[in-house]
Amino acid sequence: MDTLSILRDLAIIVIAAKVMGIVARKLKAPQVAGEIIAGLIIGPTLLNLVVINDFLSGMAEVGVILLMFSAGLETDIDNLKKSGIKATILACAGVSIPLILGTILYMSFYGFAAPGSQEFTHALFIGTILTATSVSITVQVLKELGKISSEVGATIMSAAIIDDVIGIVVLTAVLGLKDPNSNTAIVCLKTILFFAVSIVVGIIILYIMKKAVARWPHTRRIPIIGMAIAFVFSYAADRYFGVADITGAYVAGIILSSLDDSEYIDRKMDINSYMIFGPVFFASVGLQTNLKEIDMTILFFSLAFVVVGLLGKVIGCGLVAKILGYNLSDSAKIGVGMMTRGEVALIVAQRGLKAEIIDSRYFTAVILLIVISSILTPIILKAFYTYDDKHSV
Repeated sequence: MDTLSILRDLAIIVIAAKVMGIVARKLKAPQVAGEIIAGLIIGPTLLNLVVINDFLSGMAEVGVILLMFSAGLETDIDNLKKSGIKATILACAGVSIPLILGTILYMSFYGFAAPGSQEFTHALFIGTILTATSVSITVQVLKELGKISSEVGATIMSAAIIDDVIGIVVLTAVLGLKDPNSNTAIVCLKTILFFAVSIVVGIIILYIMKKAVARWPHTRRIPIIGMAIAFVFSYAADRYFGVADITGAYVAGIILSSLDDSEYIDRKMDINSYMIFGPVFFASVGLQTNLKEIDMTILFFSLAFVVVGLLGKVIGCGLVAKILGYNLSDSAKIGVGMMTRGEVALIVAQRGLKAEIIDSRYFTAVILLIVISSILTPIILKAFYTYDDKHSV
């Protein structure tokens, strides 16, 4: 791909994302919803002006890493500790309910199969795709509303991290049904090891960074070092421990959130994210979708897949949140906040395609779920918070 093509595509994405973001805000909808719709408009669904490629995919990945790093920086550690046990229970429900519902959905369409059979493995993998939670869009909405550091925001972020860990274990286990060489125990061990190493390394990094901040407060070298740490954690998490890179970025943000300059680092990161990487990431969701390819054969399954995918998280997380003592409004926010799907669901689906567990036609259903959940979640979340603000005493 030549440089001119890259420049052209970036110009189209940034302009379209900004214009649709402004339109969305004028319509009282979150800006990210407009950026996703921009991707649909300039992508293969309508105008086909931009085609997603490795370069844009890479920029989108950097965008979500910066977004998650920023979320970590804004995380209130005290709230995180308070919501730890609750978040774990929420994550377990947020994985198990969609897994079960997704498996039943597939078998309802294509016939019930006995455990251990190839068809049962296919059904189980459809359920596995639905376990993935991507709170990147939820994070952006919470940031726009100034609620990222609230108890609900901390709970969603904590549950999403634990959800990611459990999802990796489930994915490995299901792939193990197809590939006997896949070892679930090793994956669990590597995941636990990642967090153990993160704690030890994090203490050392925090000590060094506090010294650096004391010596060079509010200087540009501090956010530059912080960004480098985020990239290192992202790389190490995925490369050496099999944990999603966005989890590594979030952990890096949490480590640096105790610094006096954490807000300064966050402001500098937000410039990069807002100007270029964020719009590319959110627009890429729409760019990867071609609604023209949906035919009647897969349409009904795709619609059912979307409904089950959304309700699985809302019911699984929202209902459990209510049982755990959250009020009805906060329970609904947690359920809705956890229902977004994104790059994790895409990665899971691609692994299934590569392992020949599922057919490529189901990829359309996954993309449709990502787009619809990515558009609905910010709109519904903002409506909930707006309603609460108007009726608060």
